[in-house]
Amino acid sequence: MDDRDDRDDRDEDEVFAEGDWGDEEFDAGLLEEELRQAAAVLDPVPAELQQIAVDAYALHDLDARVAELTFDSLVDALPVRGVTDVPRMLTFRAGEVTVDVEVTEDGLMGQVLPPQPARVEVLGGPRPGAALTADDLGRFTGDVPLSGPFALRLRTGGDVVVTEWLRA
Repeated sequence: MDDRDDRDDRDEDEVFAEGDWGDEEFDAGLLEEELRQAAAVLDPVPAELQQIAVDAYALHDLDARVAELTFDSLVDALPVRGVTDVPRMLTFRAGEVTVDVEVTEDGLMGQVLPPQPARVEVLGGPRPGAALTADDLGRFTGDVPLSGPFALRLRTGGDVVVTEWLRA
């Protein structure tokens, strides 16, 4: 073994020695992003696998009942002359559960019938999965304006009800 090998071993020891690493030298978020970018370039997820993952996630509410749209004021209501900025009224039904929803530019409000507490999730829009809570009378409100396609997922007791997807 020659002196050059000893020097190389010492250099490695100095480089890899445990030292005092400050936060300014190590940014975990930056490292994670760089690793994600490298993985996307060097080992991308095959399109087929990505589609399988999306399809599997869609089945996570397989036992949920789908609430059918039974009334939409854009289609079913008579227009009133001179009235502008009318809120959109929607009614969904799944078995015994009815959900009435009013959609405005400021958000939405609604009621679950028969009146009961429920957890309501707004799917889609600017904040996917925004959670709302229906009170004992089944009333709920959300102050986030809806945009694009949206649906509601209601959890009432042991039941899960998902509405049809609509465009705001």
